[in-house]
Amino acid sequence: MRLRWGLALVAVLWSGAAARDGVDRWIAATQMPPLTVETSDEVLDRTGNLLRAYTVADGRWRMGLNGAPVDPLFTQMLLAYEDKRFFEHRGVDPRAVARAAGQAIMAGKVVSGASTLTMQVARLLEDGPTGTLSGKLRQVRLALALERHLSKDDILALYFERAPYGGNTEGVRAASLAWFGKDPARLTGAEAALLVALPQSPETRRPDRFPDRARAARDRVIAHVEAQGVLTPDLARIARLDPVPRTRRPIPQLAPHLADRVRGEGPGPDGALRTTLDAGVQSRLEDLARRAVADHGAGRLSIAIVAADHRNGEVVASVGSAGYDADGRQGFVDMTRALRSPGSTLKPLIYAMAFDDGLAHPETLIDDSPVAFGSYAPQNFDGAYRGPVTVAEALRLSLNIPVVALASEIGPARIFSTLERAGAEPRLPAGAPGLAIALGGLGVTPEGLTALYAGLASGGQSVQLTHRPDSVDGVPGPLISREAAWQVGHILTTLPPPPNAPRIRLAYKTGTSYGHRDTWAVGFDGRYVVTVWMGRADGTPVPGAFGADMAAPILFEAFSRVTPETRPLGPPPPGTLMVSHDALPAPLREFRSRNAVFSAIKGQPELAFPPDGATVEVAGGPLAVKIRDGRPPFTVLANGAPVLVASHGREAMLDLPAPGHVSLSVIDSQGRSARAQITLR
Repeated sequence: MRLRWGLALVAVLWSGAAARDGVDRWIAATQMPPLTVETSDEVLDRTGNLLRAYTVADGRWRMGLNGAPVDPLFTQMLLAYEDKRFFEHRGVDPRAVARAAGQAIMAGKVVSGASTLTMQVARLLEDGPTGTLSGKLRQVRLALALERHLSKDDILALYFERAPYGGNTEGVRAASLAWFGKDPARLTGAEAALLVALPQSPETRRPDRFPDRARAARDRVIAHVEAQGVLTPDLARIARLDPVPRTRRPIPQLAPHLADRVRGEGPGPDGALRTTLDAGVQSRLEDLARRAVADHGAGRLSIAIVAADHRNGEVVASVGSAGYDADGRQGFVDMTRALRSPGSTLKPLIYAMAFDDGLAHPETLIDDSPVAFGSYAPQNFDGAYRGPVTVAEALRLSLNIPVVALASEIGPARIFSTLERAGAEPRLPAGAPGLAIALGGLGVTPEGLTALYAGLASGGQSVQLTHRPDSVDGVPGPLISREAAWQVGHILTTLPPPPNAPRIRLAYKTGTSYGHRDTWAVGFDGRYVVTVWMGRADGTPVPGAFGADMAAPILFEAFSRVTPETRPLGPPPPGTLMVSHDALPAPLREFRSRNAVFSAIKGQPELAFPPDGATVEVAGGPLAVKIRDGRPPFTVLANGAPVLVASHGREAMLDLPAPGHVSLSVIDSQGRSARAQITLR
């Protein structure tokens, strides 16, 4: 049967020469199959590197070249081995047909093939039968028609795109990624030879299943192209020494969550799915995310990391979870877009707004004492109170009462509005914003928090985050003054790095939400801002988790993987008030509510600070005591012994032994008294 095929091809060839017009009409009437085929969607990073690819509808990896180069060595070896007169014939090689037919007649069987690359492309386009005479004739006819409609480069491109390479892999680009982990722009002699050999028998030569057959086929290609002068003897010898790959490499799947989003958004103006991400940074942060959750055991802990350039808002990395899996961690959930309580991470914005409003200065004294704002009575995270502290120290220590006092003066609605203008996209559980938002009583996403801190880092101007280079840039607007932004950033840079973290200098803040459900760390330098969230995707608590212990070390490691060297924030703007507490204007030396009024003293005295049951940090220093109501002069007793006598002031600093339990009593001029049991440490 094969002998008759060869003779039939010779007959077609010579009949075409004898009746050119009839053959021309026969070729012109060829019904052409579709020349385009579905190829994998590819999401690219900022420089065109592949982040993630998707299989086509039938589950195959079929990746277009998209203008990407193929190593000329591969093309030379392919033509030398498969079709050395490719650029001379018009789809069918008469010399090859004659040779194959002659050999078949002499041997009584097929000795060599006469299929050109164009004929192979014809077979790939139709995926039709070639085991029958009609099938072979159809392949010849289509090859001749292709040569009339397409250039030689176009035909080569079709082969590069559709040649089978085993399993669900089609095309030289997908094959090069699967077997060598790289695009085919630069191939070794051994790699190019293997890619030439595989399409001849893609299943029985698969290196992962039949490495010996794959190697033998590759070496035959090497020997053939060496004889043709494509490879020198030395290069051929080196190529034979290379091992064949024993496993398939995974097609890149970086930034799977963001890639899904970009794919849903559709291609940009150039038809590509481009992003602002950096594939190298993304890969390093994904490795860090996997290690971070692994360090905390096999539980349900998840993680999100967002890194952006705050100068232009471009996202350089987006890690939605530690793994894109439907596992116990719910890794398929993109936590960069999940609403979570930000804990204390909103405090820097509130302090910056207070600086702008003239309510406070970093050196202003503010009272860290129990206080009630109507029915809302915030407490510090550790249950202790420190009395008068500077605003800068209150921010460094992340004290709750001072920031709520400032938020009360600024107004929760205004804070919420500023968060919206910053691009944080805050969400309230219900109703209007209240003072609880100062301590995380709302929802933001890691992306939203990154946008807020990008605004702080960029001199108080809002920054629109973007993950597409073709997106429309937003118009930045003022959030806070440059001076306030610098003051807050300067305070945050004085926080030491976490233990065992890279010793780099960042302006950073940590946060822990109520019930230990969310841990945060977000920081910036002169160029980048990075946010780290850790918790459980389903919102259940993580007992004992704190932002400073869990998320902060990851923040510093993440920063060191984003940039090899952090950049300073720069000098203070010209209008920044850089003075000590004593040199402040009188209204800024101590924070007082603008709504405070002095009323007549009446009723029995009360220890406003420290309250009953309080634990107070004194660190060997004096204890601040504040008296409310009652009539002076006052006497204060500690464990029954007088420590203050006939005082007309309502505030005093007492030297008391510490640590230990103390029973404080205050007696006014009318003999009325109040008592508090406290602990000093």
